[in-house]
Amino acid sequence: MTETKKDKPWLIRTYAGHSTAAASNALYRNNLAKGQTGLSVAFDLPTQTGYDSDHVLARGEVGKVGVPVCHLGDMRALFDQIPLEEMNTSMTINATAPWLLALYIAVAEEQGADVSKLQGTVQNDLIKEYLSRGTYICPPKPSLKMIADVAEYCYTNIPKWNPMNVCSYHLQEAGATPEQELAFALATATAVLDELKPRIPEADFPTVVGRISFFVNAGIRFVTEMCKMRAFVDLWDEICAERYGITDPKMRRFRYGVQVNSLGLTEQQPENNVYRILIEMLAVTLSKKARARAVQLPAWNEALGLPRPWDQQWSMRMQQILAYETDLLEFDDLFDGNPAVDAKVEALKDGARHELANLDSMGGAVSSIEYMKSRLVDANADRLGRIESNETTVVGVNRWTETEPSPLMTADGGIMVVDPAVEQEQIDRLTEWRSARDAAAVEAALADLRAAARDGANIVPPSIAAAKAGVTTGEWAAEMRQAYGEYRGPTGVSPSQSNRTENLDDLRSAVDAVSDRLGRRLKFLVGKPGLDGHSNGAEQIAYRARDCGMDIKYEGIRLTPEEIVTAAQEDQAHVVGLSILSGSHIPLVEDLMDRMRAAGLGHVPVIVGGIIPDEDARRLLTMGVARVYTPKDFELNTIMADIVTLADPQSVAAE
Repeated sequence: MTETKKDKPWLIRTYAGHSTAAASNALYRNNLAKGQTGLSVAFDLPTQTGYDSDHVLARGEVGKVGVPVCHLGDMRALFDQIPLEEMNTSMTINATAPWLLALYIAVAEEQGADVSKLQGTVQNDLIKEYLSRGTYICPPKPSLKMIADVAEYCYTNIPKWNPMNVCSYHLQEAGATPEQELAFALATATAVLDELKPRIPEADFPTVVGRISFFVNAGIRFVTEMCKMRAFVDLWDEICAERYGITDPKMRRFRYGVQVNSLGLTEQQPENNVYRILIEMLAVTLSKKARARAVQLPAWNEALGLPRPWDQQWSMRMQQILAYETDLLEFDDLFDGNPAVDAKVEALKDGARHELANLDSMGGAVSSIEYMKSRLVDANADRLGRIESNETTVVGVNRWTETEPSPLMTADGGIMVVDPAVEQEQIDRLTEWRSARDAAAVEAALADLRAAARDGANIVPPSIAAAKAGVTTGEWAAEMRQAYGEYRGPTGVSPSQSNRTENLDDLRSAVDAVSDRLGRRLKFLVGKPGLDGHSNGAEQIAYRARDCGMDIKYEGIRLTPEEIVTAAQEDQAHVVGLSILSGSHIPLVEDLMDRMRAAGLGHVPVIVGGIIPDEDARRLLTMGVARVYTPKDFELNTIMADIVTLADPQSVAAE
């Protein structure tokens, strides 16, 4: 009997980065020693949005959701003693992707690496940033040009590097149905390839197509999700063959990495998340035909805050047990010829093709950003509505909510907290870096970068030169802003009420009554201070408040506390709602509350929502915040009732 040849395991990664480059480097080396086989770098929000750590908008955000990288010295520290020529590194970076790749190449050269052998990925997908994640800088067209710059540079100089990870992960986090996730991601990929095609010699274009990779999400409906992955494989093969005439099946292969769903992780009974993560991993590993090339898993406590090294290790062990202890990799595809699977895959493909045709009729992904955004907001409203009405069961959230105390929740609150002193230390290192560099070399490098942007040349070579000269992230991004302009993406929240009025009659009557007592329509201002681009919560609160009859104002992400206070003053807001999911709630809310009082608005109730530990919630209340909401407060109508009460002059008089 001949022994079956086992498949090689997928790349095992952990998405990680926090506090400082040195602290993140220690975490990476620790994880690699524990059996992790690739790196996945999380950058902090200032780095993602092109600001240095000492910029006013970076306040409170430094080192919170990832590692701050301001210059070559930070990148050097991040990969200290990690030989980049031997590593497969994924960098979750989009608007500043050309810059972070330039820094990575510069460090690899310093290490003496053969740059042509570098392997890894930059996400570099701006279209989904406009739709769901919010770390964009420039408008869509110049952003598409920069994506193509990276792809063109990599094809010539780093042939094993994936220059773009078409990212449908955040589309699902924003509420996308499987059909929308398929269609919106594939439309993004075709927009990039259409931009690239004129730049690449025809004979080499199939190789460029073969380097486009995808980054997807796998949710809890794991059979549907597995079928979605098989649909992705078929549709991508179809697009490559029919739209681009790619004849080599290897170049049409759907290559993807995955992080399983964080949207479904619950703050309530968070230990249940371990099972959710395992089940979701099965969706992207069970089917050989559609198996992920790289897998990274969240930790059980990510709905509470930043996971500790032990929590990350636990998720990594889950991958290792499936890859090395089970017999999964010894078998051919388990689902080929299965009628139920085949039928579901065909249904998903059919739905995706219809949506793709719809996007094509609008001129493709770039022209359809506003339409796609509104569809995602609508789909997310449907999803939340099903949970609120108990149509969808979420264990521990809307059923079986009684629980024993968790022994996993230890004295540290079950999460890692970034020391606030880290921000000032990072700023001090940045100041030192600026004073030690050659100012003339920096100015010359920035002038070359400016000229390349102005003349439409590829910006990657002058970015690498700028990295070596000591240019900072903020300086690089300032040149891009100057050359291409800035952009504010659509919010997806129309001012017109939707037809979702079920179970809202009492609330609408209450809003009408309070509005009568106020002498005008109850005005509710929703704001997102800081750099956090996760806008789902803010959008859904604004959406429901609008459908309850409130006069809402929501202008989207990345506002300063000063801008929010000015809007509250101009609009004479009755209640102000803030949404912050990056962990920067304490400094941002403190600043906003001080400004509210200084502007004579101390009487206007402020409510705050986000991933906020209990101790921080108590601090916010002592600052004068009226209510604090966390992911466990999933019943939007309860929040709406609170807003009505807070705005009601009768309630205020009674107090």
